[in-house]
Order: sequence, then structure tokens, then C-alpha cells
Amino acid sequence: MRYRELDPNGDYVFMGNSPFLVNSPATVAQAVLTRLRLFTEEWFLDNRIGLNKKMILGYRTALTRDLAVKRRILETQGVTRLTKYYSTVDVRDFRVVATIDTIYGPATIDTNEVP
Repeated sequence: MRYRELDPNGDYVFMGNSPFLVNSPATVAQAVLTRLRLFTEEWFLDNRIGLNKKMILGYRTALTRDLAVKRRILETQGVTRLTKYYSTVDVRDFRVVATIDTIYGPATIDTNEVP
């Protein structure tokens, strides 16, 4: 598995010694983060791909939100199991912290951390 590395701003790295993450838990973790940050109708090639904002944001969405996020994590290439999951909602912030088992080893995901 090969994934382009992200800089502290969340942009792709094109220069440097190793702009790719290759066959590691960090590779899968970055794939999960990228998938969690993509909402439907944001990608011009297929606007059906991504998390549905209506299922995640708003009042009384805890059940649909967590199920949708967990499913998105588990459907990511390289993820074998979701071992821990925690989500919180503040006024303008939705945070997910998860521990996953990948085909390369364990990894932790925090949507509030920039890669």
C-alpha cells in the first residue's frame, strides 16, 4: 500500500526524500483520516463518495453519526479491525479518536491532529 504523505497543513508533500508512506500502519491511518475528512458532493469525479453531512452534523445524530464513521473506517483498505472508538461533539467541532488494527500493525487516528 502506498499513500502520499501530508504536511502539517494537510496538503500533499511533493518534494523531499520520501513523499510516500509505504506499507505501514501510518499509511493506513492516513488513508482513514483522508476518507473521514471527505464529505459527499466534495469530490468532482464521484459526488456520492464520502460521509453524508446530514448523518453526522446536527442534533440527535449520535446513532447515525457513529455508525457511519465506524463503517467508513472499517471499509478503508488495510483496516482489519476497529479496537477502540470515541467521538465527541462541541459547538463547531466533531472529533473522532480510534485505534485500529491494520494489515501492518496497530494505528491510532485522531481527526483533530493534522498529519
